[in-house]
Amino acid sequence: MKLFDSCVWAEILAESEAGKTYKQRLPAARQLLVPTLVLYEVSKWASRTMSSQKVDEVLVTLLTYQVVESTVAITVYAAELATKYKLHALDALIYTTALEHNAELVTCDAHFKDLPQVAYTAKSS
Repeated sequence: MKLFDSCVWAEILAESEAGKTYKQRLPAARQLLVPTLVLYEVSKWASRTMSSQKVDEVLVTLLTYQVVESTVAITVYAAELATKYKLHALDALIYTTALEHNAELVTCDAHFKDLPQVAYTAKSS
């Protein structure tokens, strides 16, 4: 099971070199989690950079994967991990969602570097 972070989706949608690599690593729909918070962040990013029609297409695509909502357990655990790893609220919630679903978090966000169950790749300059 995998969970692609918002920054990875942004790279894929921007069709960057890193994005092309991430796109090749997309697992089958049933093997990829999309937290509602990632939907939020990707929608926000896409709304700033794409037409409304393209934003709708992106959302339809993301909804083909396993969408998961935050739960009370995830929220409480996220608060603990935010303190432990010095993560921002949304980052902690996304990371905790991955952990709670035994998924690997795939990211290029340096805030997650060296955390358990994270596949981190630095963005190229």
